[in-house]
Amino acid sequence: MSAKKPFRPKARRPRGFEDRGGAVLRAERHLVETASRVYDDWGFEPLQTPAFEFADALGKFLPDEERPNEGVFALEDDDGQWLSLRYDHTAPLARFVAENFQELNKPYRRYQAGDVWRNEKPGPGRFRQFVQCDADTVGAPGPAADAEMIALAAEVMRAVGLNDGEYLIRVNDRRLLDAVLEMAGVDEPETKLKVMRALDKYDRLGREGVEQLLGAGRRDESGDTTEGAGLSADNIRVLTQFIEHSSDANAFHETFNSDAPASNLQILNEMSNFFANSRTGSEAIEAMGQIQSCLASLGVGDNRWRLDTSVVRGLGYYTGPVYEAELLATAHYDDGKPIQFGSVGGGGRYDDLVSRFTGQAVPATGFSFGVSRFAAALAALGRAGAGQERPLVIVIAAEKDQSARYLAMAAELRAAGFRAEAFAGGGNMGKQMKYADRRGAVAAVIIGSDEREQGLVTIKDLKLGARLAAEISDNREWREEQPAQITVAADAWVEAVREVARRDGNSV
Repeated sequence: MSAKKPFRPKARRPRGFEDRGGAVLRAERHLVETASRVYDDWGFEPLQTPAFEFADALGKFLPDEERPNEGVFALEDDDGQWLSLRYDHTAPLARFVAENFQELNKPYRRYQAGDVWRNEKPGPGRFRQFVQCDADTVGAPGPAADAEMIALAAEVMRAVGLNDGEYLIRVNDRRLLDAVLEMAGVDEPETKLKVMRALDKYDRLGREGVEQLLGAGRRDESGDTTEGAGLSADNIRVLTQFIEHSSDANAFHETFNSDAPASNLQILNEMSNFFANSRTGSEAIEAMGQIQSCLASLGVGDNRWRLDTSVVRGLGYYTGPVYEAELLATAHYDDGKPIQFGSVGGGGRYDDLVSRFTGQAVPATGFSFGVSRFAAALAALGRAGAGQERPLVIVIAAEKDQSARYLAMAAELRAAGFRAEAFAGGGNMGKQMKYADRRGAVAAVIIGSDEREQGLVTIKDLKLGARLAAEISDNREWREEQPAQITVAADAWVEAVREVARRDGNSV
């Protein structure tokens, strides 16, 4: 009998999960660190909650079935309680505040960045695990706290390298939509939620797709069907007209027969007339007026935020002002077509979340952005902070018995501010140089027997060498001139490496 073959698992990733390499992770880390500095400057404190929460703490994902994994990844603990990987950072924050309510100073201002998990259908650009970065204020009930969040979002946009005019914080109040729902005769809670989710997809699906979701339902390209809200044609018309008339920041102004460009204040004044007979709408307009005043005092002008009542925000717990950070700057694919980035973050007021635990109303407002999506957009725009990455230098292992020397040289480079490593793999000089090239190193440092005996160090400028290799066609000229290689005294080699890095546009 032949021996049974050992089991060898197939190397594969689960759908909706991705491996992220060094360049992506550095861009994401730079983004999180930049945003965190802004949050620190504005008086927010860092917090880290665990990856797992009790399933019943996640709000809309209550364990009402045998296995509560609708939308989340859940498992049963050894004590029979269901645990779920966190869906976002807001529900864990609500649990933390409720659990530590007496000890916390209110308002409690915190920020957090980390992975979240969603057990949803994956697709292009839609993953089941991704990083979010949040800032929230808990215990501040007034519009001033919402205005500060909007200003904070705008400040993050600036801090990551975007110019005013390359982004826009689009602001709405969910109570305006509630007022329109009242006008359309939609009062059943489950139907309201379906309507809001449908309207939230207007940018992606357009009028026809939203009308299907507001009516009988919609079948997507994969054949999956989404149940509709079941509204009448007249009610659908009221809602879609409202969204379409307000999706442009100037639309309300144009509706009232004026050709001049509208400011946020002008739009608010005209919307006040539109909702004059709605108590809910009037309350929202009053709050938006206070937000406008606060933002003006913070120097956040109309070129940085705009009133836009098409902003719905899909999560059911928002209770007041909501907003989205939209990228207006454009980049292009290789074929010249423009890349549409759209929303990279958002937030709003959620006054009911903490009360699920305490029964006591606790006002809260917050802002969040998806790190991977935002970082990818900044990279496409050339704003990913790549220039912040310290240059890498490789110390070539020219002699096998000189490993200690090479390790010490790498340590000396690190002390001087470089990223550095002494090559520890196998291979001749050619393979080591190819390794350094593939790592994106700015320079390779070489001490062979000749250099060691003469007290010298050879430094190869890998970036310059790559550029010149494309320009010099005569191999003899290349060998004779070696324009990208210098040899210096052993007591001056670190400064020579620094000069090579500067020549290639790096600062150390």
